[in-house]
Amino acid sequence: MLDRAAPWYRPVRDELTALRAACAIDLPVLLKGPTGCGKSRLVEHIAHELGRPLVTVACNDETSAADLVGRFLLKGGETLWQDGPVSRAVRSGAVLYLDEIAEAREDVLVVIHPLADHRRELWVDRLDERVRAQPGFHLIASFNPGYRRGVKDLKPSTRQRFVSIAMNYPEAELEAEIVEHESGCTAATAKKLVSLAKKVRSLDELSLAETVSTRLLIAAAGLIVKGLEPRLACHVAVIEPLSDDPEVLVPLRDLANLVF
Repeated sequence: MLDRAAPWYRPVRDELTALRAACAIDLPVLLKGPTGCGKSRLVEHIAHELGRPLVTVACNDETSAADLVGRFLLKGGETLWQDGPVSRAVRSGAVLYLDEIAEAREDVLVVIHPLADHRRELWVDRLDERVRAQPGFHLIASFNPGYRRGVKDLKPSTRQRFVSIAMNYPEAELEAEIVEHESGCTAATAKKLVSLAKKVRSLDELSLAETVSTRLLIAAAGLIVKGLEPRLACHVAVIEPLSDDPEVLVPLRDLANLVF
């Protein structure tokens, strides 16, 4: 069977080079950047490049340490242990990706700490077992500092266990190349979508919680490729996801109509 092609990733700056170097010496990595700038795709790309399985955990405040490490379950009258995703990744030497780590509960972060320093081990208290990370194991986490500012941040004790790589949206020419490649749209359409994004990103007075991501532009471009009228594609895929406030949406729709 032929190997599946690597997930396409277009480096924006030196983030791929830095990530490769960190993985080469087993350093945990924190990818810092806004929503939809390519953090998850970068992780998919490096996992394929390394030839390792990828285990992704979407962190949230409802997820407990037991959900990630494992628990005893009753099956057919027997009590059996079932590893959680973190335990499976450590035992199998996979790439473990903790998406939006700042959303994780404190008990989850405590479990992660010994994996993110020189010990590279996981303490499974229910089994009274220390699981050493197998060769090939890599810990990568993502963090959106702008979104969580002042609400829930990473403690220094967590931050300083990671090498941090800053990411952001690409420059216009490169972003247009990415949108065109990912959606199959024309170069002219990609250029217009990126122009719209740049204009929205500059509107600080709207106080948007999140601005236009490259991911949203790719979604709009895909709709246009499938025959949706460009203005409508922009409204549903770019503008509406940004806000529910009519006073914010009206000028954004007007801006999209102006660009297209």
